[in-house]
Amino acid sequence: MMPRSYDGGEDIVSQQHPINIRMIDHVVVRAADLPKMVDFYCNVLGCRLERGPGEIGLAQLRAGSSLIDILEVAGPLGGQCDRIPDAQGRNMDHFCVQVEPWAVEAIRAHLTSHGVTVGDLVNRYGALGSGPSLYINDPEGNRVELKGPPQI
Repeated sequence: MMPRSYDGGEDIVSQQHPINIRMIDHVVVRAADLPKMVDFYCNVLGCRLERGPGEIGLAQLRAGSSLIDILEVAGPLGGQCDRIPDAQGRNMDHFCVQVEPWAVEAIRAHLTSHGVTVGDLVNRYGALGSGPSLYINDPEGNRVELKGPPQI
């Protein structure tokens, strides 16, 4: 179902919706060579290392108000991936959007009503700090993280 357009109907921006995306929180890129990728994103693109890479093989780079996470495929977290990234394989693990307001039961009900399987509610770190999040998959299998506000 396509959303209504602006040219003949309701103003879709002002409609109430249980999921209101505030911003892209982070993207996670899979890497065969973590140091080379961190070097590129920091020294070529101007990101700065915020956390990691540490024992789990995840470097979190600040990119403006968002994060770019570089996930080492040979590391503990990267070991969950199906293959090394290349021209034929998936290179993105997931992307994350900040949702505001965070009404988790309304969000779950809305997604379920659209036939979307919703993962467990888990506290995860993102661009604004640690907070609640849910994983879902889009119709083509891309993983999307819906993230609530940071917990203070």
